[in-house]
Amino acid sequence: MGQAWGFRRYGGPEVQESFDRPDPTPGRGEVLIRVAVAGVNPLDHLLRAGLVPGLDGGRPFPRVLGMEAAGTVLALGEEVDGLEVGDAVFGFALTGGGTYAETTVLTAENTARVPAGLSTTVAAALPVAGTTAVDALDQLDLPGGAALLVNGVGGGVGLAVARLAVARGLRVTGTGSAGKREPAEAAGARFLDYPAADVVEAARELVPDGFDGIVDLVGGASLRAVAPLARDPRTVISVGDASVSGLGGRFVERRLDRGNLERSARLALEGDLAPVITAVHPLSDAPAALAAVEHGHPSGKVVIRVS
Repeated sequence: MGQAWGFRRYGGPEVQESFDRPDPTPGRGEVLIRVAVAGVNPLDHLLRAGLVPGLDGGRPFPRVLGMEAAGTVLALGEEVDGLEVGDAVFGFALTGGGTYAETTVLTAENTARVPAGLSTTVAAALPVAGTTAVDALDQLDLPGGAALLVNGVGGGVGLAVARLAVARGLRVTGTGSAGKREPAEAAGARFLDYPAADVVEAARELVPDGFDGIVDLVGGASLRAVAPLARDPRTVISVGDASVSGLGGRFVERRLDRGNLERSARLALEGDLAPVITAVHPLSDAPAALAAVEHGHPSGKVVIRVS
């Protein structure tokens, strides 16, 4: 038996609870891991609220929160290649196993070994933020010296995009609230405080000819406001708002496979994709960790240290 945080019905934070559960059994194409660190993401509370039921793996209640983790392989399901018991790994729990727990199952094809020299804390922060940053910038494929706008630069994904873009030689400008200035500038981005001024006019003053690309992490009205700043609407990539296609832009094309995880890990080792981890909570404090993402605006990545 091991402790886990999850929910027995859909709802708000009030439905979350701690419970003990037997170690899950890995099915075909899955690995059982002892969780060391779990990442916290906005999708976690959306799944708890029942807003994206197609992503819960169809598992019965109670369901465990979380979708990314790093830990040690305890057992292998059938048809798992390239991983062994005892391996330090990181990846996605895409079949609904949940990661706010002492043990869980990860999807093997979406799991990779943690390379020597990379901490499990950093590895746990890579599956969502790290691979999203790689995917968005690969999709744009901008040359060195190009001007990039990161709309909503202060969160875990936004800072990963900014840091990796700077490493690729791009000129990065980021928008965010005042509290995000320091981490954004530390990542190498010029910062625009969107509540304090007309961010569109300020961006036009910085880059009069328009941006060669935009990565949007905000969506909605904010996306519609900044999209005209792109020289070509096809170079607007949104991570969270599929309506970007109506503006002539594109939704990010995600690659969650082992190869992309391994690539993100190499970039993290090289310092080009070092995630900004701003809070580490124990498993007993998992509700506070999720609340910081659901109701707050953390600058960077929040993780849960399990063991």
